[in-house]
Amino acid sequence: MEIKKDSVYSLVLGGSRGLGWASACKLASSGNSVIIIYRDSRSFSEEFQQKIQQKNDEGLDLMAFNFDALNEEKRDVFLDQLLEKNCQINLLLHSVSKGTLKPMQGKHKLSSTDFKITLQAMGYNLYEWVSALHVKKLFAKPAKVLAFTSIGSSRPLPNYAAVSAAKAVLEATSRSVALEFAQFGITSNCIEAGVCLTESLKQIPNIDQLIKEVQTKNPFQRLTTPQDVANVVYLLSLPESNWVNGTVIKVDGGESLN
Repeated sequence: MEIKKDSVYSLVLGGSRGLGWASACKLASSGNSVIIIYRDSRSFSEEFQQKIQQKNDEGLDLMAFNFDALNEEKRDVFLDQLLEKNCQINLLLHSVSKGTLKPMQGKHKLSSTDFKITLQAMGYNLYEWVSALHVKKLFAKPAKVLAFTSIGSSRPLPNYAAVSAAKAVLEATSRSVALEFAQFGITSNCIEAGVCLTESLKQIPNIDQLIKEVQTKNPFQRLTTPQDVANVVYLLSLPESNWVNGTVIKVDGGESLN
């Protein structure tokens, strides 16, 4: 599929798996035209494009571009394509998952480079995209900015220091976007999902123990699913949510109550 002239798109950064993919499919199944930006190998990309085609055959308006969302040059080339087709973005969802899970001590401890890469990818990259879209006047009015955070932004977890720092930066950035871009009809919010069995989660050490603990303390005795989160992304895409701005919304079934 090609970018269609004069179209309004929802843009999902990091949407090939997990929460991003579930959200992209939910938005598309609800009548939105969705563009996914992802970064992966050629073999995965071929399989993923087949999944996209299957969704297109089902009547969903989905397309995907394989490039690094952190690459400024490639980002601008993509945005110029939208500009040439006179398109607009009504929702930007930041679901980039590129971080380092290492302890803060020992032989393989976190390095300053690990922190920098994680902070950019999962933290202030949100602002880089918001700014670029705004400068090129690609945001619709109104428009929504959403980003996925985690409980790690405020609670320490083993081997999670770099990601925790990035999520704290992400939330602070989102609040500032909410304040400074409101004059342009743009709202910004974060979604804090409960523990959800995604590929990213599986990389966390001792994850089996964490899952058992979460299932025990969650009022519903289960983990959060990608669809649970995607449903809230959809709710926040609706005009009825236009007055929700600058907050972190928990989607965890009450997991954080205990």
